[in-house]
Amino acid sequence: MKTVRSLALGGILAALYAALTILFAPISYGPLQVRVSEALTVLPFLTPVAIPGLAVGALLANIFGGFGPWDIIGGSFLTLIAAYVTRLTAKTGKPWLAPVPPILINAFGVSAYLQFLVTGFQPGIKTYFYFVVTIGLGELIACFGLGYPLLRFLMKKKLFVKNNA
Repeated sequence: MKTVRSLALGGILAALYAALTILFAPISYGPLQVRVSEALTVLPFLTPVAIPGLAVGALLANIFGGFGPWDIIGGSFLTLIAAYVTRLTAKTGKPWLAPVPPILINAFGVSAYLQFLVTGFQPGIKTYFYFVVTIGLGELIACFGLGYPLLRFLMKKKLFVKNNA
């Protein structure tokens, strides 16, 4: 029964991430973005089930983003890594650390390929760091501005058992 619940929760998170990203498409894609769905990236702090759910959700959402395989595969992989590292922050018992991995991993990782896609494969250090800042700010807004309050709310309501397997 626990496996069925875990699978269902992972599917719900994947669908919710994809739906929020697509619903807010005008601000979800590109070098200047605030993905509202990134608020969900704090959830691995509470449950490991969120890790594959977020990765699948990012994969589905990135199909609609217009940056093709780079973003579909690369963005989903970065989300998977960020979710896993967020899960590791649960061992610290400090919820304020949960938003940090998605912010840093996406700011530096997505910028690595996005600069090529946007500039026509003419990279530059200034362009890269421009994207690091713009994507990082969007992640900061989504993860700390929306995700951290969500995490605190879920912890207060005990809707997830912290550090469950």
